[in-house]
Amino acid sequence: MSVAGEKYYLYHYNPSRPAAIVFIACFAITTLLHTFQLLKKRTWYFIPFLIGGFFETLGYVGRALNAGQTYGNWTTGPYIMQSLLLLLAPALFAASIYMVLGRIIVLTDGEAHSPIRVKWLTKVFVAGDVISFLAQSGGGGMLAKAKSKSDTNTGEHVITVGLGIQVLFFGLFIIVAGIFNYRLRAMPSLRSKQLTVPWQSYLFVLYGASLMIMIRSVFRIAEYVMGQDGFLLAHEYFLHIFDATLMFLTMVLFNVYHPSRIITKATLKGHNRDPESQDSRYELRQESVAMGPKP
Repeated sequence: MSVAGEKYYLYHYNPSRPAAIVFIACFAITTLLHTFQLLKKRTWYFIPFLIGGFFETLGYVGRALNAGQTYGNWTTGPYIMQSLLLLLAPALFAASIYMVLGRIIVLTDGEAHSPIRVKWLTKVFVAGDVISFLAQSGGGGMLAKAKSKSDTNTGEHVITVGLGIQVLFFGLFIIVAGIFNYRLRAMPSLRSKQLTVPWQSYLFVLYGASLMIMIRSVFRIAEYVMGQDGFLLAHEYFLHIFDATLMFLTMVLFNVYHPSRIITKATLKGHNRDPESQDSRYELRQESVAMGPKP
């Protein structure tokens, strides 16, 4: 909200209904495709990603509802819906992205090359993601209920902290993935050389998706640091470029390079196992040894 005298304004502009409708259609299409892919391939670890897609779609429904209202007289329900859902969706994307890296490490039997043990990798990053999610949702709730400039500033600060945590963990995630990739290329595991699926390409997919979410989060931090009267919040096209477009491309990227193409029962030696469990990793290592050259 911004202040002009005693009146609070939810937007500095009239939200564009055509733009909102375009993004509703875009996110709905890619989300429906993700729903089909998840159910067909049973990639349950991608459920947070799918929920993020529904958040994006419904968020732009909220903007479309506000777009049809008179300037300055927007209803708070659609505003709160779009504000919270668009803010939180990338945190859900991140949770699934973290789990994909853990499965690639197990798939290649490359835990020895990971700076963080697989047992802790997903837990550490998802925990950071949850903290970020809670901070952003809490700050968003404060903004939605703000009755004064002080309340607004507090909400913005909490959201900024949450986004900062998200950027911090994404930066660490990219570093961990990069170190793992470098070490595995320098000293390939037996299993990584035997695999016929393009697991290396999927590491670059993770880099690309992480970079887009990172850029989006930095943009959001800049929004809140500049404040409600800042240049970014005064122009809607920044949101369309640095948030909506980047998140849509992230979803499409995983439509095209869906993790089920490399992480399947077949690539995990035909066993229906949790790749992040200790027993699963032990079995994979034993299988790699068994497949090695005989004396």
